[in-house]
Amino acid sequence: MAQRSKTRILNTNTMNQNKRLLTYLEQGKTINPLSAWNELGVYRLAARICDLRKEGVEIKDEWLDVSNRYGEFVKVKQYYL
Repeated sequence: MAQRSKTRILNTNTMNQNKRLLTYLEQGKTINPLSAWNELGVYRLAARICDLRKEGVEIKDEWLDVSNRYGEFVKVKQYYL
């Protein structure tokens, strides 16, 4: 059996998500996990942010207090350039 390379290779889908996310942020918009899913089809926002940061993109973040569907306050990260 051939040995798998341990090098992580980004698939086309991931690269497309990274491009969409960067374009979105470059427009001066902020993004959080829910808006990433609704507006960009990105389910794993933190992973895509990590990818972009590894490429040298300086992305800032802050915690937001939001109310969930049950009226409970929870914290989520919001990202911006």
